[in-house]
This record gives sequence, C-alpha cells and structure tokens, in this order.
Amino acid sequence: MGNKLKPENSNITTIMEFVLLGFSDIPNLQWILFGIFSVIYLTILMCNSVIILITRIDSTLHIPMYFFLNNFSFLEICYVTVTIPRMLMDILTQKGHISFIACATQMCFVLMFGGSECLLLTVMAYERYVAICNPLHYCLVMNHKVCVQLVTASWLSVVPVVIGQTWQIFSLPFCGSNTINHFFCDLPPIFKLACGDTFVNEIAVYAVAVVFIMVPFLLIGVSYGHIISNILKLSSARGRAKAFSTCSSHLTVVVLFYGTASITYLQPKPNQAEGTGKLISLFYTVLIPTLNPIIYTLRNKDIMVALRKLLTKLLT
Repeated sequence: MGNKLKPENSNITTIMEFVLLGFSDIPNLQWILFGIFSVIYLTILMCNSVIILITRIDSTLHIPMYFFLNNFSFLEICYVTVTIPRMLMDILTQKGHISFIACATQMCFVLMFGGSECLLLTVMAYERYVAICNPLHYCLVMNHKVCVQLVTASWLSVVPVVIGQTWQIFSLPFCGSNTINHFFCDLPPIFKLACGDTFVNEIAVYAVAVVFIMVPFLLIGVSYGHIISNILKLSSARGRAKAFSTCSSHLTVVVLFYGTASITYLQPKPNQAEGTGKLISLFYTVLIPTLNPIIYTLRNKDIMVALRKLLTKLLT
C-alpha cells in the first residue's frame, strides 16, 4: 500500500492520505468478520429503531424516561454509523485508504457522538434521581420543556469543543508513515503519526476527556448514591425491586461505556498498545451499542409489554 504524500520545499513530506489497517493482520478471517460485523450493524439499527418506534407510538411510554431512551437509541444509530459501514467497506475492498479530510471528519463525529452519549447518560441518571428521590416534584422538574432543553444541551454542547479539538489535532504536521493500525480514525493512533512535540495537544485531549467522561461519571455516581440510599429506605420489598429494576439497565450501560472509554482516552499514550487499543475500541464502538438495546428491552417490563402489543397488532 503506497503512501500518498505531498512534497514540501523543505524536503519534508506531508501526508495527504491515511491507510487504516483494520483487521488486515488476519486475512483468512476477512469474510467471516465482514459477515459478523454486518449482522451486528443490522441488529443495532433494527433494535434501536424498534425502541424509537414503540416509545413514540405507545402512549404509556410518553414519559421523560422513555423520551431520553428514544434520543439515546437515535444517538446509538448515529454513533455506529460513523464507524461500522466504513469498516465493512475496508474489509470488503481490503484497501483501507482514507483521505486526510475524511479521517478528520470521522474522528470529529466519533468524538462528538461519544461526548453526547456521556452527557445523555448523565441526564438519564438525573431523571432517575428525580423520579426516585423527589417523586412529588417529578412532573414539575421533568416537564417536557426541561427534557427538550437537557437533550438539546447533550447534543450541542460538545460540538464546538470537538470541532476545535479536531482542527487542533489535524493541524499538526504528519510525516513519514501514513499507516493507522486501527479500524477507524481515533485519537491515540493519530497522535502516534504526528511529528514533533504533541504534549500540549495531548494535555488538551486529556482535559476534555476529564470534562466529558470523568465529570459526568462522577455526577452519575453521586446520583446513584442518593438513589440507592433512597431505595434501601423503602419498606416494601416489591417497591425496592421495582426501583432497582428501572435503574439497573441504565447503570449497566454506564459502567460498560464509561469503563472502556476511560481506558482509551484517560490512559497516557505510551501505555496503550495498538492491539489492546483496537480491542477496547471494538467494545465501545461495536459490542456495547449491540448490547445496549438488548439490556434496555429485556430488563424493562414496560418496553417488553409495548413490544408485545406492537407485535400483536402487526400479526392480527
């Protein structure tokens, strides 16, 4: 695979195109991987689309909890669409060439949707906190206007930060190798290709990761600390079980997503092996989005009841 390079007057070559290696190190499994990832992508699209559909058409689910879940499912579709189709095309063609602009765009959207997911998970935790710890004021606090504002803030607040950071990173000089040992343009492998001192840029990335990963995670932790404390005070065992069941799905998703994202973006660059980074990225970009709709449907009685009602209408 040849490098596409642009000659400069200073005899330094600047990269104009990258090559994503993806899973080219296991050529015998390319078609198997293509089949697996295709099924996974279609599953994510189908399951999240079903959640969006039933939370819209079933009037019993027109409450803040499912309004946020509806937006979360749409966000998941956007998130995986940035990486998986491109990965499937690279597996199919076995080339992996991606232009400088396309690489920057992909990374920008991955970070944007990932940051929005962190914030939306925090909003969902806040909604559960209000519902369990302050139920008498729930309708007042979580009115439709507030819900729309919280979702809008989750989607838009990361946009200027991510665009600014992407511009800063891709303004760095890239010379020498143009090979990215990854299946999409992510921060750690891009930094490894940059020439010169990237210390300031890495500190900026670390600071943003703290703001959009650690701070939301701490807020979620505080919320669930209060939630669990209030649940344990309930006298009814049935009430405790119901309260735990409405929170367990969200808490499971939080632990899975934040755990893998923290390892990738809060770990110092020299400590992250390329193979390990690729494997961890598979978890938070492919595996966890596949598990999320399953977790939210199988562990949620309201969703299952609505799904049965929908299937009954379609089959009769």
